[in-house]
Amino acid sequence: MKVEQAKQIANKAIEELAAALNANPSEALTSYLKTVAKFHKYSFHNILLIAMACPQATHVAGFHTWRTLGRHIKKGAKGIRIFAPVFRRRAEQTDTQTNDELLSTGASLVVGFRAVYVFDESMTEGKPLAELNSVHGDPSDYRERLERFIEEQGIALEYSTDIAPARGTSHGGKITILPGQSPAETVETLAHEIAHELMHRGDRRTSTTKRQRETEAEAVAYVVANAIGLQATSASADYITLWNGDAALLAQSLEIIQRTAAQIIAVTSEGPAPPK
Repeated sequence: MKVEQAKQIANKAIEELAAALNANPSEALTSYLKTVAKFHKYSFHNILLIAMACPQATHVAGFHTWRTLGRHIKKGAKGIRIFAPVFRRRAEQTDTQTNDELLSTGASLVVGFRAVYVFDESMTEGKPLAELNSVHGDPSDYRERLERFIEEQGIALEYSTDIAPARGTSHGGKITILPGQSPAETVETLAHEIAHELMHRGDRRTSTTKRQRETEAEAVAYVVANAIGLQATSASADYITLWNGDAALLAQSLEIIQRTAAQIIAVTSEGPAPPK
């Protein structure tokens, strides 16, 4: 594919994405945000306990939380034991204050810990969780093409479950991808992390916010995915909205988004397919 043709494809996709972001947040995004709000944040110690008991864990919550999400614990499933702090209000606090208020003001004391049990999504069944940033379609041999491009850039690539629940990470010269994703998701994730490597490993890393970097990387992934025939329109727009990536923010980054997306599209679309 010629560079000019790749630029035209990238420009059209960016225009569509900006239009999507100008609309109100979708129902899928609203559902996702409600789901995220249900899950607790765990301490480092409890994360280790969860990882040891269930290395493949992705979404973990208690019995009652799963019920509010329309799911129930499978018969025979064994919970993961973690430790929850027990709080006591300071003497000067009134009984009308809620625990959340006390925690936010630092007005409570941790007087101990109690064992509680949580369950991974794989231990539950019922209503599907709201998904975000999913992508569908047949990526053909583009995974191999992207992997070859990564190698040509001198970037190390590995597939590891250690990064779960993240789908991919980028650490200056190394990309790690979570195995087990669908072929389309793997390609989209590869494009996202390649974008980080190309755009955010120089001066722009210190001159941009994390919000802007994520917006830019997902915009590039969106453009690449759509250019090769994958369906990622709504999901990518929702993901960017999470980072407050509105059209104005995209406009500030359009040049580098367009240039990076066009580079990936052009390079991975030319020449014979790589050997498998």
